[in-house]
Amino acid sequence: MTEIRWHSRAGQGAVTGAKGLADVIAGTGKEVQAFAFYGSAKRGAAMTAYNRIDDKPIRNHEKYMRPDFVFVIDPGLTYIADICLNEKDDTKYIITTHLSKEELLKSKPELEGKSVHVLDCIKISQETIGKPIPNAPMLGAYIKVSGVLEIDYFLDSFKKVLGKKLPQKIIDANMVAIKRAYDEVN
Repeated sequence: MTEIRWHSRAGQGAVTGAKGLADVIAGTGKEVQAFAFYGSAKRGAAMTAYNRIDDKPIRNHEKYMRPDFVFVIDPGLTYIADICLNEKDDTKYIITTHLSKEELLKSKPELEGKSVHVLDCIKISQETIGKPIPNAPMLGAYIKVSGVLEIDYFLDSFKKVLGKKLPQKIIDANMVAIKRAYDEVN
């Protein structure tokens, strides 16, 4: 089973990103979960979202997990949330930051020696979508780091998920954001 924990602020799209990822993965025949935990239900409050992915039915519905991936889509939460909580030895971190990987590791020594990938999802979303909603770029980074799906398959499938809710202009901008993040994550 693959477990993913998203660290975000309410309004940054983590819940939508987790649900969109679950929709795409479910289309491959796998079992999925997507859910969220809100502390304070106001825009800007710290929150977490979760995914579980497996080939077998998922019977665990608890928020407790030992994540295989941790997504941090708000840079400040890297320093104020316990992003390493219940980590595994091989947990992979994808962190939104304007810092280089070396600068991030220097500022957050707890991440030293871990599998850490960085990119500026907020900048990418502002430049492509026109709003600081970093969920789509985070998904592009995940597809690259995990290798779980081919990028073209993900883009085609995610376009269908977004097509249920958004105008074509926004869908196209999200596709650019996802592809750009896929190319830029390191």
